[in-house]
Amino acid sequence: MRPAIFPLLPDPGCLLLLLVSWLFHPTRSEITSLDSGNIDDILNNADVALVNFYADWCRFSQMLHPIFEEASNVIKEEYPDKNQVVFARVDCDQHSDIAQRYRISKYPTLKLFRNGMMMKREYRGQRSVTAIADYIRQQKSNPIREVQDLEEINSLDRSRRNIVGYFEQKDSDNYRTFERVANILHDDCVFLSAFGAISKAERFSGDNVIYKPPGENAPDMVYLGSLTNFDLIYAWTQDKCVPLVREITFENGEELTEEGLPFLILFHMKDDLESLEKFQQEVARQLISEKGTINFLHADCDKFRHPLLHIQKTPADCPVIAIDSFRHMYVFPDFSDLSVPGKLKQFVLDLHSGKLHREFHHGPDPTDVAPGQPIQDLASSPPESSFQKLAPSEHRYTLLREKDEL
Repeated sequence: MRPAIFPLLPDPGCLLLLLVSWLFHPTRSEITSLDSGNIDDILNNADVALVNFYADWCRFSQMLHPIFEEASNVIKEEYPDKNQVVFARVDCDQHSDIAQRYRISKYPTLKLFRNGMMMKREYRGQRSVTAIADYIRQQKSNPIREVQDLEEINSLDRSRRNIVGYFEQKDSDNYRTFERVANILHDDCVFLSAFGAISKAERFSGDNVIYKPPGENAPDMVYLGSLTNFDLIYAWTQDKCVPLVREITFENGEELTEEGLPFLILFHMKDDLESLEKFQQEVARQLISEKGTINFLHADCDKFRHPLLHIQKTPADCPVIAIDSFRHMYVFPDFSDLSVPGKLKQFVLDLHSGKLHREFHHGPDPTDVAPGQPIQDLASSPPESSFQKLAPSEHRYTLLREKDEL
């Protein structure tokens, strides 16, 4: 398990004042306690829900309770409709099934939900009434910038991923679906919209949604499905906004870990774009069916020297491909094998089947022994497997821990 990152704590003096105020001025807290019987119904009907996953024995959880309740009261004044914003909590000791469902590994954890869908970025801001309230206000703000002139489209920042919707009118099912998608993916893409006469030139066959990928000369892509089918347009937009192969950094490492999927990582020098392109192509060619079972990532060799050292590599050995299962790291035999048909896919399948883990501890499976080689010879022969065998270490550097070492 990854090391827990303790939450930021409010100033002790401010906390004392808050506790005194809370004790002598009772509040009308509306924190909803979630359990297996009501969680789906409550979250599915909430535009935005902030859920506090806590444990009573955790003193940080205890300190957060009055702050979370007061933030709820502040927000309820601004958004009185009970389905606009919901503040809820889950006792993870009492409801371990819910904690497991949402991959909660530390307390307290604040997760944001939109219409029942958990956002991948949890709240990591300051644990204060003001900060939490400001966070919710930000989540309630419109994620779509309305375009007043189509010339604005020509001056878009093409280093970003842009999604542009052209609609006849704002009060329509098409736009409401687009708005719902933007609320979920606005951290990954820039969303823009144009209406009526301004958008008419782009609505030659009805309302239209366009993806403008990074790069000045990158061709636009048009969404061809139903604009009222949320699942379809969300899947299409997510595919465009979230790259198949993402970069892991110190800033997003914990967030990626909390997605709960093992990592397939290409370690490469920052200016080695050729190796990155080859890796991206082979992931798309061999592993698209594995999306959702493993995260495809690339990392800067210079920045992540410690993980490389642990697998007996240095930046001079890059590019290097490895799997981090959060228990062990397994090394792909040779980067040059990347183009061998099915080689990379088998490496990932060996992770899922448990073969990599078995071989890590016991050497190659008997079925991998070359014909005619006695099984008993394995103890005296170098192991032949789909990964480089690593010496176990109780203090294996992880991608996250390296930040603390620098």
